[in-house]
Amino acid sequence: MVTAETAVVLPVLLVVLAAAVFVLACVSAQLRCADAAHLAARAAARGDAPADVVTVGRSVAPSAAEVTVERRGGQVHVLVAAEVRPFGSGLSVLPPVRVTGRAVALDEEAGP
Repeated sequence: MVTAETAVVLPVLLVVLAAAVFVLACVSAQLRCADAAHLAARAAARGDAPADVVTVGRSVAPSAAEVTVERRGGQVHVLVAAEVRPFGSGLSVLPPVRVTGRAVALDEEAGP
């Protein structure tokens, strides 16, 4: 009797575990994008070269992340976006999850 119950419950527990790992991987990647955006915005606001700003953003962001920097109205807007596949190519039937991080900083070069 216990064997039958275990046989039914075990696959359900594996699915719940896989879902938890999927969600945690997505949240982790989103937090890395947010951190990368904040660091890149600070670097851009200080007046670092655009290539250096992108390098700073990519160093913290997930692999293959896109870093976009815009200067508008005395502010620096940074967007870091990446596609996440928490299980890699193992479950390629699942679509990738797009995560982003945004940050805005006052442009120190623009002045008051």
